[in-house]
Amino acid sequence: MSAQNSKIHTYIRGLTLIEILVSLAILALALPPLLRAFSQAGIQSAISENETTAVNLLKYKMAEMEMVGYPESTGEDEGEFGEGSRFRWKSTIEDTETDGLRLINVTVNWQERGREKSITMNTYMADRKFPEEETTQEQQPGGGG
Repeated sequence: MSAQNSKIHTYIRGLTLIEILVSLAILALALPPLLRAFSQAGIQSAISENETTAVNLLKYKMAEMEMVGYPESTGEDEGEFGEGSRFRWKSTIEDTETDGLRLINVTVNWQERGREKSITMNTYMADRKFPEEETTQEQQPGGGG
């Protein structure tokens, strides 16, 4: 049995110092770019999450304004999306050259990495009420004319 044990020991071989140094050098060259890539992926993920949240809040605020209906007056309004939220909104309602048509601008702002970011959506809203004169003439027999 001692002959077999001696054969086994001759085939077991450890790593040389050169092999260890080469593998450490390869690891030292490859590790920093990999760590930077993971760090950048985390930053991009946070940025993407902020932008997605801002777009969803913008759509929500615009839908909320459309549900209220035609704005009777022009002006500005602003607020937060809940207490302590880092996302804020601002809306402006402007007259247009066309009667019964208003331009609505909604902007969502937030802080990202020390800088102010924003996204804006615009839409036109029409007054869907018929003028009283047309409505009363249609209701009268003979129609006015």
